[in-house]
Amino acid sequence: MLIETRAYARAGLFGNPSDGFFGKTIAISVRNFGASVTLYPSPELTIEPQVQDTNVFRSLHHLRDSVGMLGYHGGVPLLKASIKKFAEYCDKEGIRLPNQNFSIRYSTSIPRQVGLSGSSAIIVATFRALMQFYNVEIPQPILPNLILATETDELGIAAGLQDRVIQCYEGCVYMNFDRPIMEQQGHGDYEPLDPHLLPKLYIAYNTDLGKQSGRVHNDVRARWLQGEPLVLDTMNAIADVARQGRDALLRRDNDALNDLVNQNFDLRSRIYAISDRNRSLIELARACGASASFTGSGGSIIGLYRDDAMLNRLFVELRKINARVIKPYVL
Repeated sequence: MLIETRAYARAGLFGNPSDGFFGKTIAISVRNFGASVTLYPSPELTIEPQVQDTNVFRSLHHLRDSVGMLGYHGGVPLLKASIKKFAEYCDKEGIRLPNQNFSIRYSTSIPRQVGLSGSSAIIVATFRALMQFYNVEIPQPILPNLILATETDELGIAAGLQDRVIQCYEGCVYMNFDRPIMEQQGHGDYEPLDPHLLPKLYIAYNTDLGKQSGRVHNDVRARWLQGEPLVLDTMNAIADVARQGRDALLRRDNDALNDLVNQNFDLRSRIYAISDRNRSLIELARACGASASFTGSGGSIIGLYRDDAMLNRLFVELRKINARVIKPYVL
């Protein structure tokens, strides 16, 4: 029995990053890129390392670049943490797993550390493989919580639920993480939206090395926990962008959607430090006439474009700063 599962990249469209602050978001899955996991029975439980998990390097500079892009441990810790959290969930729920081992390996085409959620995609694909192998069902609204706990509890990654929700549900989803909802049911309200409602979207991402998103969020979270008015008010405003975005999608108001994308980034920049590299992505895309906001914590942007001529300008101009432009494949 050979099991193969897959999870896709994602892009936050509206409300990002208020998901970690009892906010609201709209996100899309980006099927241009994905992570896959292969699992099959074996005498012992074996995690097969991939090329990016190597401890052999061509040079000191190769090691430097590899660590800068992948961290110190590659993807193997993601698989270990996923397996551990899955076993703990089954124990807690009284699910008795059969005594059968497996070998597991992963591969990914998701650009790393540019805000497209490559790490959580590997974890989602791993959970899907384990669920299939052991014939275990995890309720869909609960699965994102387990994915998030795998990253925060096991690996110390600062993150929110948005990425894990869209990677579990796929398509286009409106998410409401209001505090009373979260406290009452333990997860948000997740409303799938028809992807055919989406306007013409582009994504552009850095092709050089990024940085880990957890570092970006830590300072703002501390200020939010301290009740800093600027942070509280801004996060509420960012969450309301998602609410307005949902309404604009349903009435197919592309002008409003275009403005809301820009508003999302402009609000974010009030409380987050924006690097020159990331700001240049935004400014160059807007100079081409497109709207632009981050898909995640930085390194890639998303926005609306008007026509093929504008899309071509985005291709040409953003290539000048080593950024690649794609049309996201959502369905």
